[in-house]
Amino acid sequence: AKDLPIPEGARGEWRLSGFRLLHTHLAKGGLSRPDLSVLFLNRLDSLAALEVEDGRPTTLHLAFLSPPKALEEDWRILPPKPYFQYLEFDHRAEVEALEEELARQARVRELVDGSGERAILVGVDRGEGPEAEAYLAELAELTRTAGGVPVKKVLVFRPHLDPRYLVGLGKLEELKSLAYHENASTLIFGLELTPTQAREIEKATGLKVLDRTQLILDIFALHAKTPEAQTQVELAQLRYLLPRLVGKGKELSRLGGGIGTRGPGETKLEVDRRRLQERIAHLSHKLQEYTRRREEARRQRKRRGIPLIAVVGYTNAGKTTLLQALARGGEPGEDKLFATLRPLTRRGFLPGVGEVLFTDTVGFIRQMPQELLTAFRATLEEVREADLLIHVLDASEEGAMGRYRVVEELLAELGVEAPRVLALSKVDRAAPYDLFYLREKLGGVPVSALKGTGVSELREALAEALLKVGVRPQPWAQAPQYT
Repeated sequence: AKDLPIPEGARGEWRLSGFRLLHTHLAKGGLSRPDLSVLFLNRLDSLAALEVEDGRPTTLHLAFLSPPKALEEDWRILPPKPYFQYLEFDHRAEVEALEEELARQARVRELVDGSGERAILVGVDRGEGPEAEAYLAELAELTRTAGGVPVKKVLVFRPHLDPRYLVGLGKLEELKSLAYHENASTLIFGLELTPTQAREIEKATGLKVLDRTQLILDIFALHAKTPEAQTQVELAQLRYLLPRLVGKGKELSRLGGGIGTRGPGETKLEVDRRRLQERIAHLSHKLQEYTRRREEARRQRKRRGIPLIAVVGYTNAGKTTLLQALARGGEPGEDKLFATLRPLTRRGFLPGVGEVLFTDTVGFIRQMPQELLTAFRATLEEVREADLLIHVLDASEEGAMGRYRVVEELLAELGVEAPRVLALSKVDRAAPYDLFYLREKLGGVPVSALKGTGVSELREALAEALLKVGVRPQPWAQAPQYT
């Protein structure tokens, strides 16, 4: 049965496929494990095996899926009987009862979790240990930011990845079973999937499949409000999509050449690919125009002699809230990943220096997708051109040291050499020992932007750092009294 081509079902998400599978067994014996896997993975209405002896049907073995959270396995095997005793069996009633239970559980889940897409998160530990667990926890945070509901986290230890299924076909069957019992419709992987892996995993499980890069792109698209940010995000999405464009079935059929054309015409796949390439070229041209405007704004700023301080850090480290506190105005930032896509620039004042500009930046993250780094490179030029950086590090975060290293490595990759002042943010939430450890290892200024703690000390540290790099204080600069 496992080698039979099973048609794809076209029914609702919480219904069965609408297909029953009946096949013969020439030898005696019940339903095999591969038989039952076919029943489960394809959500068949039922699966039956008919024993044949001397060319005559004898015993029938019949199985149905079990409802999610049932005490049985993923399937329920009925007692084997002579085939004629099943002729009056009410098959439709059995299927309808199961579908009613599936729908009921789905309604309960929606009441509990809302309408968010329920997802199983899959991390891969290739020997990283605790770091792999932190990576999976971050994947859950990304899922929530994107509007999904992470219902289960699965960490798979696999030193060598399966080139076709990433975690192996057996593990995919386990994940399919888990998704069935948790009413989840999506698998989200912490590693970037190759086009082949994404296609094969989706085919093997029948579930929607996303990887971490797609998730981050979705979040960026959700938060892109300005024309420039929307252009950057769309460009990153299309560059990610282009190598993953594959034809299926009718999509590969030829488009007719027709009158006035030469050759047999283009395949649908070739047309889609060409349109994507044209759109990418158009968006790249638009970004060049935005870059030109930014360069002109930077030239004007330099002519005026106003120092630029860029606020950088891991996503959700508190950069925007700290910028607002330093600039004395505006609303605090949102407690979400990648809440800032448009670089926000505000005027501020530093004692002994005078007027300065603070500019916010896109938050960094481990293994930042290359498509995003490329698309947002023009925006990140603000960081390279800055006179000084404030590296904001969330002191309340358990993996703060790891996040600090991620940001510093990305800054080095971008060729940023400006001096830094480290701000240890959210100290009102940090454990005293963790804060002490970070200060011993990294130094930095403890600050709570929401409560105002340490903001004056940070201003003084910024002023001192600017004077050290040769910024000339403005003659009229006097330190105002902050309350």
